[in-house]
Amino acid sequence: MAEVVCGRGIGNNSIESTSCQKWVHRKCSCIKDSMYKVMKTFVCRRCMNPVTGTGCTSVVIGANANLEIVDKFCYLGDMLSVDKGADAAVETRIQTGWKKFRQLAPLLTNKDILLMVRGRLYISCVQSSMFHGSETWPVKKKNEVALQRAEIRMLRWMCGIKLQDRVPSKGLRERLGLDDTISVL
Repeated sequence: MAEVVCGRGIGNNSIESTSCQKWVHRKCSCIKDSMYKVMKTFVCRRCMNPVTGTGCTSVVIGANANLEIVDKFCYLGDMLSVDKGADAAVETRIQTGWKKFRQLAPLLTNKDILLMVRGRLYISCVQSSMFHGSETWPVKKKNEVALQRAEIRMLRWMCGIKLQDRVPSKGLRERLGLDDTISVL
């Protein structure tokens, strides 16, 4: 049995895609002319738009040039993904924030430096790297929660306060002179 692109059975009014060798109904193929004219050059929609199609790993864009199809990639430090969500970008930015925090941990956790000074250092270095490009994210509630959790963990570490001490996050922000994370987004 031949494979079908559009999900229904094939019949007399079907045409085979030259790229993936799967069959498509005339109605599903959007062919306006005679099917016999385009039979040798017909390419189905999935092969024409391989990001939404299945099974294709590259696209030919020229004589000797191919583009690899990937689910996500890093562009200027921001993670872009096919699923049109901000999950990959938020996850990457949280990792970037932790990396910057660990680099500055000797200063951010130093008891000899005032908390307000540590807060300004945190804002300028860690928070700015963590929220870079956030104005372009389609942020969901779970993304906001992930960003807030990461930030609160960093603030607790900076202040030397454990979770068991039951100090609210608002109190930590006041000590360090910070605004709420959501106002940054």
